[in-house]
Amino acid sequence: MSFLNNASKGTNLLSTYILTLCLVILAYAIVGQIPLLVDLKMHGGLADLENEGSLNFGQLLGQNKLLTYLIIPFMVVLITLILSIKYLHKRPIISVFTSRESFDWKRFFTAAIIWGFIMVVFLAISIYSGENITWNFNASTFFPLLLISLFLIPIQTTCEEVLFRGYLFQGFGHFYKKGIIAVVITGLLFGLLHGANPEVEKLGYIVLVYYIGTGFFLGIMALMDDGLELSMGYHAINNIFAALILTNEWQAFQTDALFMDHAKPTFGWDALLTIILIQPLLLFIFAKVYKWKNWKGKFIGNSKS
Repeated sequence: MSFLNNASKGTNLLSTYILTLCLVILAYAIVGQIPLLVDLKMHGGLADLENEGSLNFGQLLGQNKLLTYLIIPFMVVLITLILSIKYLHKRPIISVFTSRESFDWKRFFTAAIIWGFIMVVFLAISIYSGENITWNFNASTFFPLLLISLFLIPIQTTCEEVLFRGYLFQGFGHFYKKGIIAVVITGLLFGLLHGANPEVEKLGYIVLVYYIGTGFFLGIMALMDDGLELSMGYHAINNIFAALILTNEWQAFQTDALFMDHAKPTFGWDALLTIILIQPLLLFIFAKVYKWKNWKGKFIGNSKS
């Protein structure tokens, strides 16, 4: 059975999906925010929330602690999703991760290594070309950040992959019977929900082209490879790199990374090159390596092969 059809292993009442999504929203917006709000209360920061922009949470709590608090809601959502899949949808948890009998870690690390290498090349080109990127290493903050990046950020990216390319992806596949609909709808949702990121305010809505395009790319990988391993690996190393290696003063993750980009916010050549060339090239490479077949059947026929 294909990954898209794994939803058929359990209960698929519309009311069950609605209940699960309501629980997810509750988990993220309320339960997951409690640790941050408690800490802000202890530091007297809640009073400043009434004056928008008057408080820099990173300066008040420390960048590493704030990053941890930003990830905690995703941890709560992931637990909520897993419990809902098991007890509300009554199907195996592995079914929302992959169609294989077990999770293929080799695929995960293959995607992570390839995309990580490409991002390092992009960084080297930027530094060599004279872009305003400076060394930002601080041992006292970097090593805690290293632990957060390696152990917590993959939880955040796994949550997003399970929600979009797993749970919702399979749900749309079940109701609409076409892989292309699942790819398009989840890709759009993935991109549009990133509209709340500070990058959008700085760069404009053009950056949503990158997020939506990446959503399509990750969805195609999940559809054709019958699992989340490749998309999870790509997504994890992408966010780890953004937190640990190269940061700036206007992106979603504000961290004490190794390098700081001081350039004026722009929709850069690297983002444009990624969605136009790199991501299609990666799809071509993975298709050859993992022998993806029956593209037409999976996209428009909801093939079970």
